Amino acid sequence: MADHVQVVTTTDSEESAAELARGIVEARLGACVQVVAIRSFYVWEGAAQDDPEWQLQIKTSAGRSEALIAHIRAHHDYDVPEVIVTPIVGGNPDYLSWVDAETGPASE
Repeated sequence: MADHVQVVTTTDSEESAAELARGIVEARLGACVQVVAIRSFYVWEGAAQDDPEWQLQIKTSAGRSEALIAHIRAHHDYDVPEVIVTPIVGGNPDYLSWVDAETGPASE
């Protein structure tokens, strides 16, 4: 199992994305959240949708992923928010150490 993961979710507004990202970082559930404007095509309640969305790409330690998922579900506007966890199998060791430091217990 990977020590680090990237978690992806989407929101319907830039403001919602910023609020969710800020809360994730402040709660130390993610070291870094990148927000990207995207266009999503999907079927919801039987109707095809074509909507602008904002994707949040969250880097965190694998041990924090369940708490992060719970946070997203509790603070998200969607009835069924997208939450996908992808293992990070490699990368800059210095960056991954920083992710660990930022998502670990708060300093006393």
